[in-house]
Amino acid sequence: MKRKWMIFLVSFIMLFFVGRIGLAKEKVTVYTSLETDEIVKYLEVARKDLPDLEIDIIRLSTGELGARMLAEKDNPQADCIWGWAVTNMEQFIPLKILEPYKPKGVERLEKRFIHPEYYYVGIDMYIAAFCVNTKVLKEKDLPMPKGWNDLLNPKFKGLIAMPNPVASGTGFLQVSSILQMHGAKEGKEDGWEFLKKLDKNIGQYIKSGSRPAKMTAQGEFAVGCSFDFVVAEQKKLGFPVEFVFPIEGAGYEVEANALMKGAKNPRAAKKFLDWAISENAMKEYAKFKYGVTLPGIPTRPDLPKLSEIKLYPMDFAWQAKNRDEILKKWESLFLR
Repeated sequence: MKRKWMIFLVSFIMLFFVGRIGLAKEKVTVYTSLETDEIVKYLEVARKDLPDLEIDIIRLSTGELGARMLAEKDNPQADCIWGWAVTNMEQFIPLKILEPYKPKGVERLEKRFIHPEYYYVGIDMYIAAFCVNTKVLKEKDLPMPKGWNDLLNPKFKGLIAMPNPVASGTGFLQVSSILQMHGAKEGKEDGWEFLKKLDKNIGQYIKSGSRPAKMTAQGEFAVGCSFDFVVAEQKKLGFPVEFVFPIEGAGYEVEANALMKGAKNPRAAKKFLDWAISENAMKEYAKFKYGVTLPGIPTRPDLPKLSEIKLYPMDFAWQAKNRDEILKKWESLFLR
């Protein structure tokens, strides 16, 4: 009888631990350059939809994320990338840091936002915009700027905040759009001359795409060169700010996801990447972004209509190819 009891006890203990193992969550480590405000909301949905995953998010600026990936190339600490600029993704494909993955449901997305070999899959887009503090304009008797050229007005000296393009994807899209507008693809230097003139009015270069808008909303600057939804957020909070999309053409960027080559948790990473293009995820993205890559998802009503904005036709391949050279030159000219 005692022997039977011991067998039963051992069996029970084994079943208990097997059950515990079965209940254990798979861990996935995700690098992202999405804004913190977004991540909080997105993760609420992700954790409901993926109860079997322990999702560890590490938020880095665009430039910091790339530097981290390079440093960890031979021993990747992340399993996947979530919401990183396509311009940066393009650079990392030849470095063999990314691995192709075709997430479930990818056929429903717009093909133009997907790498042909599935090295990355786009999820949304963001557009460069000025956050203009109307109270500061009135106090300092400043004109409402309509575009980049208006920011050269000496009256704006020290009253403009702009993202540092080395650290910020928003900063890079702003600089690269200005260069392209002034013929950089044809080898012209006019864009750099324009940036030198603009630099005379810059009060601060900031290692963030959102902080110029937030600081401007607080009254620290008259104009914060930032991007669409963060301006909308400041306006929603009641700050005296307005959108301005440059009349010369607003630069934009596509954010995308990718699987890391050598990921320590590839199965969990693929589950996360499948969710990251799901309808539930896209509906959350659309609460922040102008457009998502899944057709049929409505955009937020407090943003100006996309049809009313003049978008500059960004050349992502050119940007990726010339990114290092552009940033090196920018640092040599403007780093303070």
